Amino acid sequence: MESVTERLAHDRFEPDAEQSHIEVNQEAAARLCVGPLLERICPAHVYSVRADGTIGVIYEACLECGTCLAMAPPGTLSWHYPRGGTGVEFREG
Repeated sequence: MESVTERLAHDRFEPDAEQSHIEVNQEAAARLCVGPLLERICPAHVYSVRADGTIGVIYEACLECGTCLAMAPPGTLSWHYPRGGTGVEFREG
């Protein structure tokens, strides 16, 4: 059986170059120290804490699982599914 990484490699990602489906309220995230939490819980490693303390987002790699939205304190993230025809297309199960 293939590893999770190998199975995810079969998926197709069609990024929306015009619009991110994830936005971070940097002020609220800094106040609540959310960066390390997002780095830890995201299975796709979409989030990173930059040297200046802000949170970087590589939305193109998002698996759209919603874990970040479920775990982040209210008001720190704005998240919605990508527009039709963009985002992740799962090829396994």
